[in-house]
Amino acid sequence: MDTKLCEIIYQKQPAPGVHDWIVDAEELAKDSCPGQFVHVLVPGKTLRRPISICDIDAENGTLRLVFQERGEGTEILGQKKLGDTLDLLGPLGHGFDLGDTGRRALFVGGGIGVPPLLAAARPFGKNATVVLGFQNKESVILARDFALAGCQVFVATDDGSMGFHGLVTDCARQYADVDVLFACGPKPMLKSLLTLAEEKQIPAQFSLEERMACGVGACLGCATKTIVDGKEQYLHVCKNGPVFDSRSIVWEG
Repeated sequence: MDTKLCEIIYQKQPAPGVHDWIVDAEELAKDSCPGQFVHVLVPGKTLRRPISICDIDAENGTLRLVFQERGEGTEILGQKKLGDTLDLLGPLGHGFDLGDTGRRALFVGGGIGVPPLLAAARPFGKNATVVLGFQNKESVILARDFALAGCQVFVATDDGSMGFHGLVTDCARQYADVDVLFACGPKPMLKSLLTLAEEKQIPAQFSLEERMACGVGACLGCATKTIVDGKEQYLHVCKNGPVFDSRSIVWEG
């Protein structure tokens, strides 16, 4: 884990308020795994902002970062231009344990929870079924990227403007005849998928979305309750996660 200055070498805006960047990050790319994140220094701010690693190209030394403007910090980052430099700390966190990529895998993403799944789904290729949920057609991102990776892709929208009309979890239920489940998105979505995984007796890994401060486990800002070896304890989403075995998470509220 180290800080690196990385140049933005590609950028686009695939949906309103969403930024898709590729950064020149040779050393970080070499060490990164699917499901990890980088902590980005925001000009004028003390606290860095966590951004999930969307895709990794270790051969060419690049990372792909896709994020949504959700507050002042990410709005400032969104003003960065092609050729600008980012101060990145990473790679951070515990990512996905992909295991045997010959297994049939179901990937379910909701909204801005979609980006962390791309690097994880890529090694599964045709063995991956990917179900992505968004509010409407205008907010759909990365569906084509999953398809180009060889995955079977289905899109669900709340308003029915594209693909399945309804909740992404209802759409995912149709494709749950698999060996393993990976997911990232809002807590209500993950809680519903936990029920599905238990019904189907599928092992599942969930990437949690939490507000983070330090990003390295030194503060308690992202503590979440878990069950480890039969005992309740608080773990840090930034350090022990963001990916957890679905059975270890204690859902509150």
